Amino acid sequence: MDYRLHRYRSACGRLDLAARDYPAREAGAPDLLLMHGLTRNSADFEPLAAHLAGRYRLIVPDQRGRGLSQWDPEPSQYRPDVYAQDMLALLDGLGVTRACLIGTSMGGLMAMVMNALRPELAAGFVFNDIGPVLDPAGLARIQGYVGAGRTMASWQEAAARCRAVNAAAFPDFGGADWLSFARRTCRENADGTVSFAYDPAISQGMDGDTPQTVPPDLWPLWDLLDAAPVLVVRGALSDLLSAGTVREMAQRHAGPFAAVEVPRVGHAPILDELPAVAAISAFLREQVPSSRT
Repeated sequence: MDYRLHRYRSACGRLDLAARDYPAREAGAPDLLLMHGLTRNSADFEPLAAHLAGRYRLIVPDQRGRGLSQWDPEPSQYRPDVYAQDMLALLDGLGVTRACLIGTSMGGLMAMVMNALRPELAAGFVFNDIGPVLDPAGLARIQGYVGAGRTMASWQEAAARCRAVNAAAFPDFGGADWLSFARRTCRENADGTVSFAYDPAISQGMDGDTPQTVPPDLWPLWDLLDAAPVLVVRGALSDLLSAGTVREMAQRHAGPFAAVEVPRVGHAPILDELPAVAAISAFLREQVPSSRT
């Protein structure tokens, strides 16, 4: 799964941002833009990339303040509408005019904002455990841990920390799973200690009863998806996206709509689970065709 590290400027022109660019084996293969969640980075999609790389071109960015992308000195800019503008700058710089947008959690919010800004862009949408209604319990849980940027002494301690925060979402994970989770979520510092791979200041957008990271009413953005093909992946244990919201999403959508629930997984599925991989593969094959002639 070789990829090229692509560097580009943020939409505001102030920040140096990074993205992984996995090439497709054949010309004309669809472009997929994979956007991670609030505290994650491009490594979050390594498990899904193992299934999709080569068949598609995968563009997997680190949002500002995450991974290899520069931290923003203005924390007020850590918002989905700002990230969406960065994504449009990324695609424009790569010459991509049409892509399937795959978003985990916050990445799904960004996909809806991008569609409102440029409705001709998306060939389809995959929403990973996110929708137009966010359960207050899930938001409160996220508020409880995001921004706790203490340094950890080792990768084993980092794995234990990831487990402490996410154990309810992945009850079947073992020690090796948590270590892999930590290596995708954290970074090793020059002195051998380990830190989460994001700017702790991203937590400022989660403060208060109405987090800045979440637009106040998402149904108008959802309705703008109109007839576009949509797949929703939901963790059966999710505390952020309810099954009832998924049903309403289906009822309000005019175009092709599919949903899959991943058993014994909460917020958010890794997307290497068999039901998720099968659903995403089928969706891309049927709804996001190649442009090869």
